[in-house]
Amino acid sequence: MTDLFDGYEVPTVNGRPAWDEMFERSTVARPAAATLHGALHALSRDDLDARATARDGRFRDQGITFSLSGEERPFPLDLVPRVIDAQEWRVVEAGVIQRVKALEAFLADVYGPRHVLKDGIVPHRLVTSSTHFHRSAAGIVPPNGVRVHVAGIDVVRGGDGRFRVLEDNLRCPSGVSYVIENRRMMVRLFPDLFGLHRVLPVESYPSRLLAALRAAAPTRASEPNVVVLTPGVYNSAYFEHAFLAQQMGVPLVEGRDLVCRDNVVFMRTFGVERRVDVVYRRIDDDYLDPLHFRPDSLVGSPGILNAARAGNVTISNAVGNGVADDKLIATYVPDLIRYYLGEEALLPNVETYRPEDPEKLAFVLDRLDRLVIKPVDGSGGYGITIGPQATDGELATARAALIDNPRGFIVQEVVELSTAPTLVGDRLVPRHLDLRPFAINDGERIWVLPGGLTRVALREGSLIVNSSQGGGSKDTWVLAPGRGDDELTDTPFPFGAVVAAGIQPDPGPVDRDDTAQQQQQQQ
Repeated sequence: MTDLFDGYEVPTVNGRPAWDEMFERSTVARPAAATLHGALHALSRDDLDARATARDGRFRDQGITFSLSGEERPFPLDLVPRVIDAQEWRVVEAGVIQRVKALEAFLADVYGPRHVLKDGIVPHRLVTSSTHFHRSAAGIVPPNGVRVHVAGIDVVRGGDGRFRVLEDNLRCPSGVSYVIENRRMMVRLFPDLFGLHRVLPVESYPSRLLAALRAAAPTRASEPNVVVLTPGVYNSAYFEHAFLAQQMGVPLVEGRDLVCRDNVVFMRTFGVERRVDVVYRRIDDDYLDPLHFRPDSLVGSPGILNAARAGNVTISNAVGNGVADDKLIATYVPDLIRYYLGEEALLPNVETYRPEDPEKLAFVLDRLDRLVIKPVDGSGGYGITIGPQATDGELATARAALIDNPRGFIVQEVVELSTAPTLVGDRLVPRHLDLRPFAINDGERIWVLPGGLTRVALREGSLIVNSSQGGGSKDTWVLAPGRGDDELTDTPFPFGAVVAAGIQPDPGPVDRDDTAQQQQQQQ
C-alpha cells in the first residue's frame, strides 16, 4: 500500500503544518502510530479494496446504516483507525469526568435552589431564555441524584495539538453503537493489526450503561425493569436504539407501548402490564409527554413526567438537561468548574463570542467573513455558516439572523481541525476529524468509554464531520499504558494527581468575549 501514501502531505495553516494524527510531518509517523503506519504499508490496494467491500456488505446485511436524504446507507467506516496514546487519553478522560461533574452540579442547582444564578456566575436571563430550560422539570430530584446518565462531550484538536471542548451533548447523545460496531468490524477485517497493538476494549459499554440505569431506579425497585423508548423505525438513529436494547437485554418500546396510571408507568406486552422503573428515552423533551410539552405528539407517553415527579420512574437522561448544553450557556462551563469543584478546567473550551452582548455583536458583525456562526440549539451540523466558505448571500442571511436574534447564536473563530489519513477513492488523503467521548455516570463514579466516536469529514477541506452532512467515522484506538506508565482506571482522577502527572489545566480565567481563538463545526 506504499503507493496509497504517495503524495500524502500534512496540510499547512498560515504557513505552519496542521496537526496530523498519524504524521509529525509528511512521511514521519508519530510514535503511537508508527506500528500502524508500518503495517499499512504491507497491504496492497486490492487487499484494502476487498476489505472495504466486505465491510459494506456486512454493515448492510446487519442493518448498520444511517439515513441520509431519505436513503438508508451503510455507515461510512474508514479503514484507517485513529490512534491515541495512553497519556493523551488521560488528558481527555480526566477532562471529560471533571466536566460532567460540574454539569451535573449545575443542573441540580438550576432546577433546585439556583445558587449559581443568585451568585451571578451565569446570568439568570440566559437560563430562562434557553429553549431547553423546562420549568416543568423544576423540583424533580432523581433517586440517586444523577441527571446525566450518559454524556457525549465533543472535543477537537487544533494546530497546537491540544484538545478543546467544542460542545456538550446531555440530552440523547448518539453514536455509541457505531463505536462498538466499528470495533467489531475492524477486528474482523484486521485481526493482525490488533495483535500488534494493545488497544483498550469498548465492548463493556452496554453492561455499564445497564448498571447505571438500574442504579438510578426508584428505591422501591429491588429488581428494576428498564426499557429503551424510541420514536420508532423511521427515526434516523433507530439502529442505535434497537442495538442498545438488544445488547442490554431490555425491551425496546414506543410511546404506545407505555401507559401511565396513578403516576406509575406500565409496559403493555401481549395484554399483560408490567411496571417500568427506568425509561432510557431516545425522544426529545418536546415530544416525550404531550401533557406537559407538545400536545400533538404521538411518540411520547402522556403522564410520564408526573410519574417521575412522584418518584415512581426514572427518566434517563433527565428532562431539561438541554439547558446545560445550550451552546451559549456552555461557554460558562469553565466558570462552573471553578464554582462547583474549585478547580481549573482540564479541557478548555473553544473560545467563543457571545453576540447577545451588544459590544460583541458589533465586533462580530464587522468580521463575519472570518468567523463561524452557530445556532445555540442546533444539531447535526445544520444551520452553521462558515464565514470563509460562505457566499455573500449566506453572510447577509447570517448577519440578519444575528441582528434579529443575537441570543440564538454563538460566534467562533475558525479552527483547522486535526487531520488523519483517510481512504478516498484509491489513495490516502488528509481529512479533518473530531472526537466524541461517551461518559456513563452511575452515581458512584463516572466512566469514560476508551476512545469514543471519531467522526471524519470526507469532503476535502470540510470542517463539518456529521454523518448527516456527508461525514464518516473511524475506529478510535486508545493504547493501553506501556511499562512505566500509570495504569488507566475507571475512577475519576483527583485534580491534584492529574496536575502532578503532567496534565496542564486551562491557565486560569479567560474573557471568552475579548479573545477568540479557534473553532470548527458539528454535532
